[in-house]
Amino acid sequence: MTTSAVTTGPLRRVPVQGRSVARVQRMLDACAEIVDEVGYEGLTTTLLAERAEVAIGSVYQFFPDKRAIVQALTLRNMEAYLERLANRFGSGTFADWWEGVDAGIDEYIEMHRTVPGFRTLHFGDVVDVHLLDEERDNNAVIAEQLARLLVEQFHVADEPRLRFALEIAVEAADALIKLAFRRRTEGDERVLAEAKALIREYLHRHVSV
Repeated sequence: MTTSAVTTGPLRRVPVQGRSVARVQRMLDACAEIVDEVGYEGLTTTLLAERAEVAIGSVYQFFPDKRAIVQALTLRNMEAYLERLANRFGSGTFADWWEGVDAGIDEYIEMHRTVPGFRTLHFGDVVDVHLLDEERDNNAVIAEQLARLLVEQFHVADEPRLRFALEIAVEAADALIKLAFRRRTEGDERVLAEAKALIREYLHRHVSV
C-alpha cells in the first residue's frame, strides 16, 4: 500500500521533485517488505537499498538510520489508517458512534491482513513506544486521533474522560488483536469478535453524547 504523501517528521531532507518522492516511497515499501521477512532487527540500510533499487547514498540522503526509515513508514501507516477511517465516517452510513468504533477496529484488523509491514510494526511499538511522538506513547497518539474523529463525526462529548477511555480501549484492542494474529495468520475470528464486544461494552460506560 502506497500513499502519495511523504511524511516529513524523520526525514533529513524533504523530497520535492516527483522522482525523489517516488524514490522515498520505494524505500518505505522495501522497508515494509523486509521487516515482514526478517523483522526490525534484520533490517539494514544496505538490504533496504538493494530491495528499493537505490544507491546507499540515496538512503542516507533522506534518512539518518533505519529507525528513521521505520518511523517514516509508521507515520505513513497512521495517516493511511486515519484516512481510511475518515472516508468510512464520511460515507454517512453509521447510525451511532459505536459503529464508528467498530469500523476503527475493523480497519486496524484489515491493515494487519493487507498492508505490508503493519502486522510486524503495528504503530511502531516494536521499535519504540514513542516512535510517533517523543512525549506520548504510540497508542496514546492513536487514541487522541480517534477521539477527534468521534467528536467531529458523531458529536461525542469532548471530555478528558473520553480520551482516557479511548487510551484504555486502544491498549486493550491492540493486545487482543496481536493475540488473534499470533494464533492464526489471518487472525483468530473468535478472539477478534471478543475484542470488539469487550471494547464496545467498555466504551458504552464511558462515552457521553
